[in-house]
Amino acid sequence: MQARMKNPALVLPGAMKALMAVDKTTEQAGLPKVTVDLVLLRASQINSCSVCVDMHAKDLRKEGESDERLFAVAAWREAPYFTDAERAALALTEQVTRIADGGQVSDEVWDEAADHYSETELAALIMRIATVNLWNRLNATTRQIAGAAW
Repeated sequence: MQARMKNPALVLPGAMKALMAVDKTTEQAGLPKVTVDLVLLRASQINSCSVCVDMHAKDLRKEGESDERLFAVAAWREAPYFTDAERAALALTEQVTRIADGGQVSDEVWDEAADHYSETELAALIMRIATVNLWNRLNATTRQIAGAAW
C-alpha cells in the first residue's frame, strides 16, 4: 500500500495548525475524552478511514477502554456497554456523518443529545464530528496508510 500523496493538511501551509486549533478549542467544552474518542471512532468506521479507525481505537485503548467496548462501537445500539449519554453522542455522530446520504439530524436524535449535553458541549460535539469527517475525507481520498507516521 502506498499513499497517493502526503496528507493535504501537511501540504498546505497553515492547514494542519488551523485544524489542530479547532480541535483544541473543543477541549474547553468539558466533554469526556472517552465520549469524544468514541464519536471519532464511529464516524471513522462509517467513512472507512483506516488511519482514523486505527488511531482512535488506540487512543481509547490507552484511556483504559475495554475490548468489549472497542469491538462494539460499530454495533453500539445492540451492545450494553454504553451509557445513555454516549448513545446520544453516537446517534448524533451517525446522523451528522450521513447527511450526504440525503438524511438529516432528526428532532429525536437532537433532543436526546440536548438532554445529555449543554449547548457548549453540543457545539464541541458537532465541531468534533465535523472535523473528523474532514480528516476522514482527507485520509481516504489520498489513501493514507493506517499506522504510518506522517
